[in-house]
Amino acid sequence: MSGVSIWARRHARRALIQALYQWQLAPQEAAAIGTQFAANGALDKADRDFFRACLGGVIEASDALDAAFAPYLDREVTALDQVERAILRAGAFELRSRADVPYRVVIDEYIRLAKTFGAEESYKYVNGVLDRVARDFRDIETA
Repeated sequence: MSGVSIWARRHARRALIQALYQWQLAPQEAAAIGTQFAANGALDKADRDFFRACLGGVIEASDALDAAFAPYLDREVTALDQVERAILRAGAFELRSRADVPYRVVIDEYIRLAKTFGAEESYKYVNGVLDRVARDFRDIETA
């Protein structure tokens, strides 16, 4: 990850959760959401390429991502809070598709976002679920 700004990635992830939340409530093309977020300034300090890659990847693979974390939930995926669902989808996507980001960084970043956007204790839930997903997708790294 040399040359990549931690802060730009953090801003991208924050915008990603907001974009996924919006998409979950009113589905539309990833490109349209990306354009809207760029136009309203949400991506001014963000790693735009990372944001677009993750947004498109999560939207394209949302069913597969849901299936990846569903076994670790205490309820149906459809019963998740919209914020938790967006965070778990994004975290599962990074764990599955972004080997350039260490698994611990992925989990820590999404715990941070759960603390910011989620219900009071949702970060603990996100931590537990993503930790298990990391074992599935990053077995060598987490061993």
